[in-house]
Amino acid sequence: MSKDSRPVRPSAIAGYENWPAYVRDRPRYQAATPAAQDLSDALGVPAVVVPADVTVHGEGTYDGVTTSQLSWQLGFGPRTTGWLMRPAGSSGPLPGVLALHCHGGNKFGGADRLVMLAEPHPSAAEARAGHYEGRALATDVARQGFAVLAHDAFAWGSRRFDLSTPPWRTESALVARKSQWREAGVVPSDAELYNAAAGLHEDTVAKAAGLLGTSLAGMVAHDDLAALEILAGLPGVDAERLGCIGFSGGGGRALALAVLSPRIRNYVVTCMMTTFRSLLPAYLDAHSWLLQTPGLWKLGDWPELTGRSGADGLLVQYALADELFPEEGMRDAHRILESLHGPESYTGSFWPGGHAFTVEMQNEAISYLFRTLGAPGPARPQPFAPSNPLATEDPR
Repeated sequence: MSKDSRPVRPSAIAGYENWPAYVRDRPRYQAATPAAQDLSDALGVPAVVVPADVTVHGEGTYDGVTTSQLSWQLGFGPRTTGWLMRPAGSSGPLPGVLALHCHGGNKFGGADRLVMLAEPHPSAAEARAGHYEGRALATDVARQGFAVLAHDAFAWGSRRFDLSTPPWRTESALVARKSQWREAGVVPSDAELYNAAAGLHEDTVAKAAGLLGTSLAGMVAHDDLAALEILAGLPGVDAERLGCIGFSGGGGRALALAVLSPRIRNYVVTCMMTTFRSLLPAYLDAHSWLLQTPGLWKLGDWPELTGRSGADGLLVQYALADELFPEEGMRDAHRILESLHGPESYTGSFWPGGHAFTVEMQNEAISYLFRTLGAPGPARPQPFAPSNPLATEDPR
């Protein structure tokens, strides 16, 4: 209790108390073109300082792919965990791909849902089963001849907020959720408890970001830009042949990254393309702050933002029964993209089914990256041989 007998409020940004100073003292990220700078300013992306302390914690090889667990420290918040995957025995230089995890309502984990590990955390396995038909996307991309980096973004996985003592507004809403679980006879896992709290807490994060002159999407873009620079600087990576791929929220991240960084040559956006108009009024509540940054529409519609990128081309995959986007909005976006980009630079494909990155869609996406970035082809499979037990441990 404080001196005036009122209870002490818990931190609303626990684990990120140094975030305000970092953003307040940092200039805006400077993009390569005025068109890209408009997006940087709209999202409030802070300038990126590439970490110099990238640490390798372990390495193992399985089914033709060598996976290294990395970490690095950005200027605020917890240390970032990432995984680098490449064909076993490759000498490079290989084209590089940044694999961007989805939102998925799962902030307990992050990039681990995209990576094949010997003992995946149950939350990662659940995310793969629910959104990726059980496949480890980043590992599968690497198997086809790429150096792939998958990292936890701001507020996910290793970069998540500490909600062990939730702030008051989050806690009061969480009480109701726990009551529902009790009535249903459900005993939630630690991951389920965290994700319930994090879903409620996202409004608080967005509120704090807005006060600081940034946004949730802007902070995620900051982390993605840092990871892209790390990938470009790694030995055996061809910095002139870089791409990115993402499903759902990861697809939105791919679009933003392709605009903000001239390093991206080709990219894939899956189940994350529509018009802003089509979201109003019925679909607005289906999406998180990762898409709905205040004032973003003033720059143009969501598909029109692709025209601000200097990338050579993009593949957009639509799911016709997507629960989060009306078909009319997706088809309108497709027409806009066709008008902005010639057939040599834009490919749009429509798929049956709901909001998921199916095996067939993944195969098309990997083939697109293989063709446009010039991968050398799959490596010969080798048995699993971890050189360090940390390579297969969950970092949490």
